[in-house]
Amino acid sequence: MADEVTVYALSTCPWCRKTKQWFADSKIEFEAIDVDTLPDSQQDEVADKAYALSGGRRFPVVVINGEVIVGFNPEKFLEHLQGAGW
Repeated sequence: MADEVTVYALSTCPWCRKTKQWFADSKIEFEAIDVDTLPDSQQDEVADKAYALSGGRRFPVVVINGEVIVGFNPEKFLEHLQGAGW
């Protein structure tokens, strides 16, 4: 079974860019959602979801198989990855 990875990010956040790059470089499929680039009609709803997951207004918010990791933390990412030979 493939891992489900979602990254909630801001397009202007350097740690968000680093997180997305880490998953890309590691060849791990992920869904990236840049909250600040969404249409206004979706932005508030998705931002509220990211805030609820992170416990505040912090980015990036990474969800791996239902587990939430806030910030750029490759050790935690690897800890929660089951597939891809990790």
